[in-house]
Amino acid sequence: MKYDFNKNWATDNNGYNLRDSEVDRYISVLPDERQLDHLAKPFYAFIHFGMNTATGREWGTGRETPKDFNITSIDAAQWVSTIKAAGATGIILTCKHHDGFCLWPSKYTDFSVKNSDFDGDIVRLVSRECLRQKMDFGIYLSPWDMHDKRYGTEEYNDYFCNQLTELLTEYGRVFEVWFDGAKGSNAVEFEYDWERYYKIVRSLQPDANIAICGPDIRWVGNEAGKARKSEYSVVPMCLRDAEKTMENSQKSESEASSLRRFTSANSDLGSRKALEKNSRLCFYPAEVDVSIRRGWFYSKNENGTVKSAKRLFDIYLKSVGRNCLLLLNVPPNNKGVIHRKDARSLKALGRKISRITQSLVLRQDLGELSAERPNLDFSFDREHKLRWVVVSENLAFSQRVEAFELYIKKPNGKFKMVCKDTVIGSKRIIKLHGERAVGAKLVIRQSRSNPVLQEIAFYE
Repeated sequence: MKYDFNKNWATDNNGYNLRDSEVDRYISVLPDERQLDHLAKPFYAFIHFGMNTATGREWGTGRETPKDFNITSIDAAQWVSTIKAAGATGIILTCKHHDGFCLWPSKYTDFSVKNSDFDGDIVRLVSRECLRQKMDFGIYLSPWDMHDKRYGTEEYNDYFCNQLTELLTEYGRVFEVWFDGAKGSNAVEFEYDWERYYKIVRSLQPDANIAICGPDIRWVGNEAGKARKSEYSVVPMCLRDAEKTMENSQKSESEASSLRRFTSANSDLGSRKALEKNSRLCFYPAEVDVSIRRGWFYSKNENGTVKSAKRLFDIYLKSVGRNCLLLLNVPPNNKGVIHRKDARSLKALGRKISRITQSLVLRQDLGELSAERPNLDFSFDREHKLRWVVVSENLAFSQRVEAFELYIKKPNGKFKMVCKDTVIGSKRIIKLHGERAVGAKLVIRQSRSNPVLQEIAFYE
């Protein structure tokens, strides 16, 4: 087949303006340093552990007592090493879930691990082990609290801020603060003081990204482990509205199954068509959160639902490999360890991820493309059987690529298209099947001004 490589971003740009005031508006939306640092380490883990682990529930009732938390020991070293083996770079711990039980000896409530049979501070054990094993540590603190009698009053906002301050000052560096939007439909009507919460995070942990009900990291919108086909990071500012995120979040324990389904609702958040209708834009990358099991907390009844390494790897490719962050939940059991089935899948996942970059053929730093050299040609030292291509944009210049194609150059000198897609973003992982090639060509068909690429790498 003969391909027309002259139709590219520098010539017709798929019929769209390459540079005008509207395009200038889009490419002026840039990530801050904390977001760029975060995007460089896009795979990390959730640990759902707490009162629900002891009682065998997904959501608590608010009527539990500290003695109901009957877990007496945990193996934090096993938690961290098992998750690290999967290729993850950090852990976010559910320091307080909706039931209100605190995994640290908070000075502001009796409903904490200090009044249980557990002798110690679980948050400290995990944060120290993360530091020891060179993993990032993050916190989950549920704004909704079923247990605390102050909930629904301004006094609760004070209480929540005191808790947040404890977690951000006593456990070292925090890389992400996760504010859940879930709240029971029968909960007291109550307005959280989000701006006050954000101010505390910015003051005490200025390098931490605030996720979900926060301004830095966006919830992808489901718990199915799936991203949109075109997941843009430059999106309308209204998506940062925490109250709207809460509206789309879980409102009952029974709604969990519906969030595990992916629908095409709001499938276009960042195309030109979507952006031109919004006067205010922001850089707001998506985070895909999904559990290795059917539920978020451990249940022995769900040992048969542990996702295989193959399934987890597919989720990785469709999240990290499509301009998203991946937050994989791994719940320890009521013995204080990660179950062997979960550990086996995670170890195999780590091997699959590491194999992507095991056999390098060619890596090139790129930069801003010019109209004189709109297409990028690559020559290999010999014939190779390509299995992976990884390409990334330099997002310090915003997200620009809107359509691209990748071709391999076969030993007979002819080209074969192996990928036709839309966004690149922070990382685009392209899976091939041992394609015999002596070179390759990257053609950007559509862009917002000149494309600015970080690098491309080919592996066999």
